[in-house]
Amino acid sequence: MSRRADRINGLLREEISLLLSREIKDPRLDGLISITRVDTSSDLRNARVFLSVMGDQASKDSALEGIQSAASFLRRSLRDRLKLRYVPFLKFAIDESIEDADTLLRLMDQIQDRPSTPDHPPEAPAYNGPLSFSHGS
Repeated sequence: MSRRADRINGLLREEISLLLSREIKDPRLDGLISITRVDTSSDLRNARVFLSVMGDQASKDSALEGIQSAASFLRRSLRDRLKLRYVPFLKFAIDESIEDADTLLRLMDQIQDRPSTPDHPPEAPAYNGPLSFSHGS
């Protein structure tokens, strides 16, 4: 990705976050919502905005509906606030990466916290003999 696209992604993330916190008065967006990243297309005409929503699946669905209904307002506001030739069309998606990482960390903690007993000592990696390398002729 180009430096310009990176800069625009960061700028869009900051501005959309500000607009969400200060300008949009939608009860579906009252929870803890943060814009985690923005990915613009190579021609900078479209942007996918990823958001993190704390809460259950119903909260996420509601927040996604709320922000999608505000998409045209956000785009218009961005056009007024930013000095860009084109303000990209905004598409929104829930960012599951934070929850995925949290789930992975919990699983790793469960494995680490599992006690080893004389009947079930911790498993060692399987030994398959010495490594051998063949040199092509």
